[in-house]
Amino acid sequence: MKANINLFWVLFAFCVVADIAYIIWSLVDPIHGGRIEWVGTLGIGLAGVLSGFIAFYVSAVHRSQGGVLPEDRLDANIDDGDPELGFFSPWSWWPVMLAAALSLMFLGMAVGFWISIIGAAIVAISLVGWVYEYYRGNFAH
Repeated sequence: MKANINLFWVLFAFCVVADIAYIIWSLVDPIHGGRIEWVGTLGIGLAGVLSGFIAFYVSAVHRSQGGVLPEDRLDANIDDGDPELGFFSPWSWWPVMLAAALSLMFLGMAVGFWISIIGAAIVAISLVGWVYEYYRGNFAH
């Protein structure tokens, strides 16, 4: 994790230096007539700002997590970083139906609003079916 943080800070410093060099180059270049070429200057500068944001965020997360995570240690086992994520239905078709209904709803936003109404109804049916899947049928408990 620490190597990733350092990598983004190095990328930030490189983009700042490259942006300064690009500005100087465009001022010296006779083709541009001593003017700054703004597209490249802003592009390189914004890439530097973005890498600085990422470096700051990753370092803040690293500080707040209170130490090294198991996946960052070389001596950790797979089970050390394997939390319980919950129960997932192994043979459920409701997520597939929900995804198809959502795609139908978003298709309706692009093509015709009446398709979105049909998609919203199928989304409601799919959500209810997925939530109450284990309360009826073969898997009732």
